[in-house]
Amino acid sequence: MSDHLIIFDTTLRDGEQSPGASMTNEEKMRIAKQLERLKVDVIEAGFPASSNGDFAAVKAIANAIKESTVCGLARANESDVRRAGEALKGAKSGRVHTFIASSPIHMQMKLRMAPDQVLEQAVKAVKWAREYADDVEFSPEDAGRSEPDFLCRLIEATIKAGANTINIPDTVGYTTPWQFGELIATLRSRIPNADKAVWSVHCHNDLGMAVANSLAAVMHGARQVECTINGLGERAGNASLEEIVMAVKTRKDVFPCASRIDTTQIVPASKLVSGITGFPVQPNKAIVGANAFSHESGIHQDGVLKHRETYEIMRAEDVGWGANKLVLGKLSGRNAFKTRLVELGIDLGSEDAVNHAFARFKELADKKGEIFDEDLHALASDEQVTPEREHYRLIALKVVSETGEVPSARVTLAAGEAEQTVQTRGDGPIDATFRAIELMAHSKARMQLYSVNAITTGTDAQGEVTVRLEVEGRIVNGLGSDTDILVASAKAYVNALNKLHSRQQRLNPQLAA
Repeated sequence: MSDHLIIFDTTLRDGEQSPGASMTNEEKMRIAKQLERLKVDVIEAGFPASSNGDFAAVKAIANAIKESTVCGLARANESDVRRAGEALKGAKSGRVHTFIASSPIHMQMKLRMAPDQVLEQAVKAVKWAREYADDVEFSPEDAGRSEPDFLCRLIEATIKAGANTINIPDTVGYTTPWQFGELIATLRSRIPNADKAVWSVHCHNDLGMAVANSLAAVMHGARQVECTINGLGERAGNASLEEIVMAVKTRKDVFPCASRIDTTQIVPASKLVSGITGFPVQPNKAIVGANAFSHESGIHQDGVLKHRETYEIMRAEDVGWGANKLVLGKLSGRNAFKTRLVELGIDLGSEDAVNHAFARFKELADKKGEIFDEDLHALASDEQVTPEREHYRLIALKVVSETGEVPSARVTLAAGEAEQTVQTRGDGPIDATFRAIELMAHSKARMQLYSVNAITTGTDAQGEVTVRLEVEGRIVNGLGSDTDILVASAKAYVNALNKLHSRQQRLNPQLAA
């Protein structure tokens, strides 16, 4: 029997710390439910002490998720730990994850604390956490650059205090696989009570070795890997969940462990996270990239046609490619539509919202020959700003773009009960549209990102647009989808404005804490 490899997903916490990746509570819940369908063992839902919004998100996810452990992060101080514990009170299975820096540079320059003070604070934090949960994880931040002797003292003390998961972070992506694997082996052999805890790793990708470092640790006894969907995360990101899971599954001859992940849910999870955060997946990304199972070379094509395993070490359908076609169309009824939403984990919150979404589904079905699950996810994204929070509404859009002429846009926008129409010109049709909307909204927002992705294949595919706006350190992502890319762009900008207006999106996590 293989050992169980615990998959700890931190997309909603560390992944959200990517600049611009902040999510609304509704978006975090959608991702959490997809992670539950993916059968992730532990979902790190957020950092409850960072803001009231994050506390509410962690609390809601803890109450809703039943098949995965829900985890909250806390610095090693009493207020953080108690805030995390309170947020997790409703969880069927909850975990408090506390951390403190352990490397000389972090202790001296950031914490201004001596090693003995750090050890004392870590032990206190673990004991506070045990008041709220039997499941407590401790991380010595920047362990990859910490002194092994001090790490041994620190970890032995925190295990004795009640930590039953010990996570070793390579916080700045500094180590190499052979070094990191050896570090795990050294700690496990030198610490007397090492067998009392599950050993975990959390690797960053600054040198492109997060997955390799994580797998090296697994080979030396780590049985939990902390990772994110699409490798999302600060700077160059975290270890990629899909790559960790499929490496272990594909190379059963090498790795003495197995995960419980439902791999057919990997691609849907990737698409959902990409759409919500506005971070597109590069085509040549392993497992979830559009080209991951494509073959251009004639030699490769010939080989695959004769025998798939000549050039494919995994089956595309095993990770969710080609399995998402939704057999619904304009003749489909409301019940079939609602059933499929439930199967996809899409909760629109009320019958009125479902009715509104169904009407929009019918409109879309009139435009498209085939409807896909991705289309429903995009439709759900458009529904996330509910009418009571929808201050701005796009009423009408007319865009004129002609060779040799300056493009113009005429936009009618509702703001509360008032409607206004503005016509202006721009460098292109999108620029003209956004200028017109901004002339009415006066948001003073600075655009950080404009991204367009085709939701499905075909010339009738919906385009999904992400617009990232920033005002005084507050960053929001607006999403819009339509078969007309100009309309999708206007919807995305208005969606972002509504988030700014409603204050439902919290501050950039890097600033909030």
